[in-house]
Amino acid sequence: MRHLLDTKTLTRDEALSILDVAEDMADTQQREVKKLPTLRGKTVVNLFFEDSTRTRISFEAAAKRLSADVINFSAKGSSVSKGESLQDTAQTLQAMGADAVVIRHGASGAPRTLATSGWITAGVVNAGDGTHEHPTQALLDAFTMRKRRFGADSRGRDLSGLRVTIVGDVLHSRVARSNVWLLDTLGAEVTLVAPPTLVPQDVSAWPARILYDLDDAIAHDPDALMVLRIQLERMNAAYFPTEREYSRRWGLDAGRLAALGPDSIVMHPGPMNRGLEISSEAADSPRSTVLDQVANGVSVRMAVLYLLLAGERAGEESEDES
Repeated sequence: MRHLLDTKTLTRDEALSILDVAEDMADTQQREVKKLPTLRGKTVVNLFFEDSTRTRISFEAAAKRLSADVINFSAKGSSVSKGESLQDTAQTLQAMGADAVVIRHGASGAPRTLATSGWITAGVVNAGDGTHEHPTQALLDAFTMRKRRFGADSRGRDLSGLRVTIVGDVLHSRVARSNVWLLDTLGAEVTLVAPPTLVPQDVSAWPARILYDLDDAIAHDPDALMVLRIQLERMNAAYFPTEREYSRRWGLDAGRLAALGPDSIVMHPGPMNRGLEISSEAADSPRSTVLDQVANGVSVRMAVLYLLLAGERAGEESEDES
């Protein structure tokens, strides 16, 4: 694997390879000494043009547990905020000898630009770009679903037949986009639920069913219900009347939690707006996987960095951007 830019172009075999390696990484994290020597001598740069404490710390923990050197580069207060271009920043990282660059950027397509520009020879991992994709989040979500469904016997298995409902701010959610493509590739059936104003204009090509009523979706007995964060910071228009109205119609409250099937799990990519899209009863219930997702995120990101940096990269074509 040369780069990880999206889930849309990941094949089933590539996705399963990442998830299976993540299983191996998760096993190592049960040991007393969690650190592996695998990436000793490699340098991983976290290049974050947008704030995201959770994702950055997760990638940092993953790289350090593989013994890589980590450089955290925040665009705020740096030369980037003074007008330095992505090209200039990339060439600086190249001169520093970066082996992998984990990039989060407000512009959709920035990671692909970095990976295909020729400015840098490092492997590129998309940690979220605009409203486009967030592939490692989708991978850790799939890993979490697979683990809950199959337990220790999950290696090599896909998610065929799993019914997944994703509810919330689909319009602004790169998590939803990455999940739709990956879950479809792995054989799951995806339903999206949102107010009409929070559904992207053209979703006809998406492999998902669109509903506007959460109670209707819950009646279809999903195996996993993923609640998306309402991204108030990206909303410069009135997408719904009030927060109270949104919570009443599309929030996961105690009543809707009780209506879910006994084996259904509740997911949230975080950070959560408690009392808006999800109640504390739902977030803290035994069926919630929120903390599992955080822990699994480290294992999945360890797997991605391992596959990018520890495999033999000689002879790989730079066009192979899966």
